[in-house]
Amino acid sequence: MLTQNKKRVVIKIGSSSLTSMHGEISRRKLEKLVDEVVRLKDDGHEVLLVSSGAVAAGYRKLGCLERPSTLPEKQAAASIGQGLLMESYSDLFLSHGYMGSQILITRSDFSDEDRYNNARNTINVLLERGIIPIVNENDTITIDRLKFGDNDTLSAKVAGLVDADQLIILSDIDGLYDADPRKNEDAQLLDKVHEITPEIEEAAGDPGSAVGTGGMKSKIDAFKISMASGISSFLGKANTPSIVYDAVYYNAKGTYFETTTDSENLDQKKQWIAFNSGPEGEVIIDHRAKESIIEMKKSLLPMNIHHVKGRFKKGSVVRIHDLTGDEIGLGVVNYSSEEMEEMISLTEPELESYDKAAIERKDFVCHLEVAMPVGV
Repeated sequence: MLTQNKKRVVIKIGSSSLTSMHGEISRRKLEKLVDEVVRLKDDGHEVLLVSSGAVAAGYRKLGCLERPSTLPEKQAAASIGQGLLMESYSDLFLSHGYMGSQILITRSDFSDEDRYNNARNTINVLLERGIIPIVNENDTITIDRLKFGDNDTLSAKVAGLVDADQLIILSDIDGLYDADPRKNEDAQLLDKVHEITPEIEEAAGDPGSAVGTGGMKSKIDAFKISMASGISSFLGKANTPSIVYDAVYYNAKGTYFETTTDSENLDQKKQWIAFNSGPEGEVIIDHRAKESIIEMKKSLLPMNIHHVKGRFKKGSVVRIHDLTGDEIGLGVVNYSSEEMEEMISLTEPELESYDKAAIERKDFVCHLEVAMPVGV
């Protein structure tokens, strides 16, 4: 994070906010966004863009009259559109004296801790040297089961990756309402949200646009991630004049998502465990062990393991379940599944030869402490 007056800001913009009614890149919309980013850069802020629009920008050039529905066509459209998008961004930023860079990633880049750390180091160098990284999922090669799901989720994970001060999500809606404004004329815009409650999730609905993939639910899931990471966030309408610049200075119309000062924020390691790791197996523990690791905040000892499921190596992330099947959280194991299976049959004196905890408390993320988005 930068000083109080200078921020590291991640801005996510959706497909509908970048393309024309014909599905092609809108120069006017891009110029508006770039002009506001340039104002922030001129003020000394570091800015990273998470930009949708590759498929929407490319599918007509592919010869499709409508947004393609098959994966090969989407990926082919993205391969055309990504180049068009980056060319436009580069030209516009260079006209103001700034350089943009392209970062294409997949979910597997985040699920591997070494690649995750390498991505952070690379982006940090770019930001520190005044470059504007433009991030998108590598849609030309990513298969559905390895996708982030949408760029709302990606932007929140990227914000955590680079330890951002603020996440701004721009869309075709002007914030979060307490009810669906399309169905309820009395619906009120929420200026501030300090906690994602079940009522907020129910009110979110799903007003996704025709050229995008994420609705309000995906944005709520993104804000769960950013709030758990201690990152101030904002949701507003992309075509509002000066929306980005005003949002950074807390003068914009929209919804600000802010955690309270006593909220427990996840450090970089726990963010990776909670939101990016990709669990490889399960460790089942009894009631006493559950109480110890949650309420007493102790490490999970070898003697506390009831049984294991799946095959995993030392250093893998696993899901921790209780005997009723409820998932308690996620943690990094100090032993392989084979070693843990051996431990189960040993007596307490025999277990003393294992000098490490099965899972250290510092490498455990409890679901009661973090509101985990479904499917993340």
